[in-house]
Amino acid sequence: MNYLNKRLKEEKSFKKDSTSMAGPVITISREVGCNGLKLAHLIAKRLNEQKPATDWKVLSKEVFHQSAKALNLEPERVRRIFKQTDKYTFDEILKAFSDRQFKSERRIIKTVSEVVRSFAVDGFAIIVGRAGHIIANDIECALHIRLVAPLEYRIKTIMENNRLNREEAIAFIRKVENERIVFRKAISKTKFNEEMFDLTINRAYFSDEEAVDIIEYAVNKKKILADFKPKIEYY
Repeated sequence: MNYLNKRLKEEKSFKKDSTSMAGPVITISREVGCNGLKLAHLIAKRLNEQKPATDWKVLSKEVFHQSAKALNLEPERVRRIFKQTDKYTFDEILKAFSDRQFKSERRIIKTVSEVVRSFAVDGFAIIVGRAGHIIANDIECALHIRLVAPLEYRIKTIMENNRLNREEAIAFIRKVENERIVFRKAISKTKFNEEMFDLTINRAYFSDEEAVDIIEYAVNKKKILADFKPKIEYY
């Protein structure tokens, strides 16, 4: 029994969810129209050229797919929970359901949060949105990035990416921004502020390559990979 207790304590002390053992993870919070997902894939490509122990992966919609799988639900059902952007607060929306439905909604929220956390803890993940900067804010080997841009830049980007006219692009930006606010409120009561981030980049002033250069520098400067040896290739 003494031996088993000792082993259990050892296993607990080396548990992956220890903040000192978790990661590395990069989170990207972005204003609508900053091409955050595109930049995330470019970052992953750059970092994977360094032959890390595990390839970096980009995660965004995958959070909903993994959550839906755990809950045995359709991904769109999970997404819809976080898209209630009418005049009501999220809690007011939930209270409109019966007790059984209320528990169901809360379970979905809890599961999504746990999935994001598990991706962050497992490491070598670039989490785009999904309140990653909040959920992984205690992980030491993490870099939290915020992407911003002037409204006109973002309108132009949405018009080009989604083939919308100016009015449609503005409406799209407002709609998605509201959805993201609701999502953050559902996940955490933490008030949003710029101090949550290690680095803020104005996308209007830096090209994709320049932004990746800055982020790679920040990764090295913060030393989030210091405890993770690169892959050794044998010939």
